[in-house]
Amino acid sequence: MVWHDGFLAYDLGEEHPLSPVRLALTMDLAGRLGILGRPGVSLRRPEPAGDDLLAQVHDRHYLAAVRRAPDEPFRVGHGLGTPDNPVFAGMHEASALVTGGSVLAAECVWTGLAGHAVNIAGGLHHAMPSAASGFCVYNDPAVAISWLLARGAVRVAYVDLDVHHGDGVQTVFYGDPRVLTMSLHQSPMSLFPGTGFPDEVGSGDGYGMSVNVALPPGTGDADWLRAFHAVVPGVLRAFRPEVLVTQCGCDTHREDPLAELALTVDGQRASYLALHDLAHELCGGRWLALGGGGYGLARCVPRAWTHLLAVATGSPLDPATPIPPGWVDQVRRYGLADRAPESMSDGGDVGWSAWQPFSPAEASGTDQAILATRLAAYPLYGLDPYDPRD
Repeated sequence: MVWHDGFLAYDLGEEHPLSPVRLALTMDLAGRLGILGRPGVSLRRPEPAGDDLLAQVHDRHYLAAVRRAPDEPFRVGHGLGTPDNPVFAGMHEASALVTGGSVLAAECVWTGLAGHAVNIAGGLHHAMPSAASGFCVYNDPAVAISWLLARGAVRVAYVDLDVHHGDGVQTVFYGDPRVLTMSLHQSPMSLFPGTGFPDEVGSGDGYGMSVNVALPPGTGDADWLRAFHAVVPGVLRAFRPEVLVTQCGCDTHREDPLAELALTVDGQRASYLALHDLAHELCGGRWLALGGGGYGLARCVPRAWTHLLAVATGSPLDPATPIPPGWVDQVRRYGLADRAPESMSDGGDVGWSAWQPFSPAEASGTDQAILATRLAAYPLYGLDPYDPRD
């Protein structure tokens, strides 16, 4: 577990939906439930990423602009100083620290210091090489993957569960055959950033290395899990990654204020269990898990990522686990008491049926999305898009 209190300084403003409160409440909940003190779990303190490390992904003139931004908030450009990406004091330092955390987590996994590593402050997947975007200043997943490549990794798989398409990471590695980027997200026809269609499959030497599942609004646990299992395991098994990097944004939650998927924390927990199993099946357990989006500050993010930490540390929490009263008191101190949940479950039904070929008259929106992705990506891996066994 990578953590630094300085992560809370990544603060885009009191009215901004990406509040650092969600990180503080997650750490508090995980601590009260005993996860951070489990045997074999260590909390490691990162250093900020330096310019040479950031420049593996970001243009140096952009790094200079981020440093200048607090003094020139309305002149700096590069996507900064907008409602999505307002300028704040210490922006470079806070962003570099988050990125350093993800790189430290990657180092722990790659060198064998840890089988799994988690940075819940990471997952800022929209940042582009020369621009901020979608609440993200530096693209820590891309920098961490670049670090792995520089250390000799030749097959890194990145799976993005955020409700928004992982466009920044896809952009950085769109032509790189060493990096598979997979994203399950709400359809770009109805949600930012407007990318992530099934026909975005990579270019040049990286043709086939991008896989996108664009799901209709309203997709709930059972349909989302069917889509995940109909696409992700088959492609990962064909790709044979050495390391699994996941962006575990939990803004897929049914109560999230910025999007329209309908998962519960139970469905999100099921996705973490599936990723854990795939990491062990395919990567010798090497799993780097990052945070991401999630704007339900009390009811969603702390529970979802506490489940993530429980899975990563080797003992998933029973969904019926009650919420500690002391944590509810913390929620009350943040003015969110009316939203505090009672247990680690939403009562979601995570049973799902395996995807099957269908006739057009029978197709649900989710099944159409699955087939569109399989038709675009599966043949590039020698897989049959119509064979549910692949």
